[in-house]
Amino acid sequence: MLHRHRIWLIPALLLTAIIAPFLIWGDTFESLLSPDAMRALFEQNHRFAWLIGIALLVADLFLPIPSTIVMSSLGWLYGPNTGGLISSTGLFLSACTAYQLSRHLGRRLAVRLAGEESLTAAAEWFSKAGGPCIAISRCLPVLNEAISCLAGLSGFPQRQFLTAALFGSVPTGFIFAYIGHLGRKDSTAAIALSAIVPVLLWFVYRRISPSNAWPKS
Repeated sequence: MLHRHRIWLIPALLLTAIIAPFLIWGDTFESLLSPDAMRALFEQNHRFAWLIGIALLVADLFLPIPSTIVMSSLGWLYGPNTGGLISSTGLFLSACTAYQLSRHLGRRLAVRLAGEESLTAAAEWFSKAGGPCIAISRCLPVLNEAISCLAGLSGFPQRQFLTAALFGSVPTGFIFAYIGHLGRKDSTAAIALSAIVPVLLWFVYRRISPSNAWPKS
């Protein structure tokens, strides 16, 4: 029972590691990467703005990057279609990076901290609710990185993870790019749509996908 409770130590440490940079450098990054500053950065580096945008979205794993501002600025510069594609790519690569790093480099440490039994319990939970959580988390700052890392640590099947991350990243990227294209600053509706659409896509996919195509663990 003790080991099962210690599984919460892992998400607690992950959230601490993710939130700490926001608390330390959040104000600095917010001023450096404000909507106006982000647009100026992209305009000054127009040729490579798409690459800078993707790099910033991936760097959000380690630094307090305002990802919604990055995506809306890409939509402002490139339009909703190209900007959405670039934003979706950056979000998806960010999820894959967190998952692969945790899967291949973090599991040994997680076992030492929480025990093998705790990771087994986490794997059982992810097998039931992991897909929707991964999909919906792509639009939620902080939680998106934590969920992707937990999926990697728990050994969540790679195919399922990539599917869920894709279903979450594409709607989120396109919606925020569209918001930026329209020049709107209120992102409440964008966040709501980015949370609902991925979950619907996931359940539709699971509905039409053959049951024997999904690994049990």
